[in-house]
Amino acid sequence: MSQTVETFSMPTRASVDASPESVIGSTVPELVEQLAAAHPDAVAVTDPEMSLSYSDLDRWAASIARVLRARGVDREVVVGVFLPRSARLVAGALGIMRAGGAYLPLDPDYPADRVAFMLEDAGCPVVLTTQDLAARLPQGPWQPMVLTSIAPAGRMEPAPPVHRPAVDDLAYVIYTSGSTGRPKGVEVTHRGLLNLCAWHRDAFEITAQDRGTQAISPAFDPAVNELWPYLSTGASVHVPPDEVRLSADRMRDWLVEKRITSAFLPTVLAEAILDQQWPAGTALRYLHTGGDVLHRFTPAGLPFDLVNNYGPTENTVVTSSGVVPRELRGDRLPTIGRPIPGAYVRVLDEELQPVPEGQVGELFVGGASLARGYRNRPDLTAERFIADRYADRPEARLYRTGDLVRMRWDGEIEFLGRLDNQVKIRGSRVELDEVVAVLDEHPLVRSAVLTVSEDGNERRLNAYVVPIEGTRPPAAELRSFLEERLPAFMIPATFTHIESLPLTVNGKLDREALPEPRVASEGELAPPRTPVEERLVEIVAGLLELEQVGIDQDFFLLGGHSLLATQIIARIREDYGVEVPLRNLFNARTIEGISTLVEGLLIARLETMSEEEAKGLLL
Repeated sequence: MSQTVETFSMPTRASVDASPESVIGSTVPELVEQLAAAHPDAVAVTDPEMSLSYSDLDRWAASIARVLRARGVDREVVVGVFLPRSARLVAGALGIMRAGGAYLPLDPDYPADRVAFMLEDAGCPVVLTTQDLAARLPQGPWQPMVLTSIAPAGRMEPAPPVHRPAVDDLAYVIYTSGSTGRPKGVEVTHRGLLNLCAWHRDAFEITAQDRGTQAISPAFDPAVNELWPYLSTGASVHVPPDEVRLSADRMRDWLVEKRITSAFLPTVLAEAILDQQWPAGTALRYLHTGGDVLHRFTPAGLPFDLVNNYGPTENTVVTSSGVVPRELRGDRLPTIGRPIPGAYVRVLDEELQPVPEGQVGELFVGGASLARGYRNRPDLTAERFIADRYADRPEARLYRTGDLVRMRWDGEIEFLGRLDNQVKIRGSRVELDEVVAVLDEHPLVRSAVLTVSEDGNERRLNAYVVPIEGTRPPAAELRSFLEERLPAFMIPATFTHIESLPLTVNGKLDREALPEPRVASEGELAPPRTPVEERLVEIVAGLLELEQVGIDQDFFLLGGHSLLATQIIARIREDYGVEVPLRNLFNARTIEGISTLVEGLLIARLETMSEEEAKGLLL
């Protein structure tokens, strides 16, 4: 029996070969400037603390650009942005581009050593930040510049003159995990950014009436697609609070309340939010996802389309995309769609020869979206960005993704896995060798290896450690050591001590012989002592699928992560009616610590309640 396969559909520009600047008109800073002149009072970006109109944003960015130019920032100069998701970040990044420079987004939650490496490697002379965050910025030759000290130009004043970047100038630099133990900076030009904006605007019919989101850490490249396609079209961007963006039910409520029409969520959270009940009249038209393997098709009756995006940072965020079919059943997973206009793909074998349709090969990508290369890494750039021998233009290049794919008969691409030691953890790219290289620096570690396990749709890193003879570094110590050097998404969920690395007869690591990953036991489990601790033990054990949990055990060493942490917060909210901030839970870490937070919030709440209400809460 033949089966009709519903395929991805996507409106596209008429001419795939059209240059980005001819399609969209100008660079992003110029487009925002034009929109500010035409619609000065329209909302551009709003966060929990402030809202900026297009005129506010344009004039603040112009003032920032003027100050940066006075400090020597010109074309090809990279400026750090040490700010969280916010309207300030948007103004700072736009101001850098208006000065002719390129912005480097830095997550304030990253370890200081990692931030310092990126700033030094990128050669940043200036870092935009706030007064509070400046104290956390590592010391170096860069000069902090507090954004609030730069007043936007008044409406009656002429906008300060700025440098207008060309399409082949650098627009931004984003660092990704590196196999050598140090991150590598991807250099993206305005040409690539324009192509992304033009595709997104046309494919999803973005207009000034649309309302997008900025929910991803600015240090990850999906944040680029959350901002500039909307701000170059006259739409508004809305920034959800931290306590909302990692919770499926609260994010659903926020999207509905803010009348968001287009949003991006990491794959795991997007899959969770698909199961939420959506009220009639939901404004959301498109929910975008990407960064991990999508395991779900779109449920029937969902009031919006689910869009699956694929693309390495080296090809300006998105290479291929498509609307996911509704309730298509079968053994296969959703595909990663078709190449977007301005980008093209080739599926090649080990000899760089094209593979037949339906056969497995490595995915190579090229086109207007291709990055310039890696900053200060000509050797790595030459290795990963190669000449396209099949193109008509001799200067054409391809980026070898390291991803295994199959090109289907209908033109859609099936993602099949990786060729190397790189994985995606909650949407973020992780080179296992980078984590191992840092772990090997611990004075009590002789050697180490990492594996990846699947728990439902969630991937976890597992570390196997061969300690120096006569030692046994506790898992908490190893985790703390890594947390000082690596971002949270790169920290293993488990640490297993082994006497030596198992080898094959050929002397290679025998991964099949590694034991099951386990949490290192530090003694007998401490039992709960209060009703709140008893309930938290029940919640945590259920979420982690463990029979027992001690109140002094580290939730994250037991395999917990940020999405599970938001579920703990949701259960606490349901049971006790109090709200534990996500950051506080990360700091508390143990059931004992979380219980102290909950009990403190309960005491504060009881003081405002009647005696009858208080009895009901305690029961």
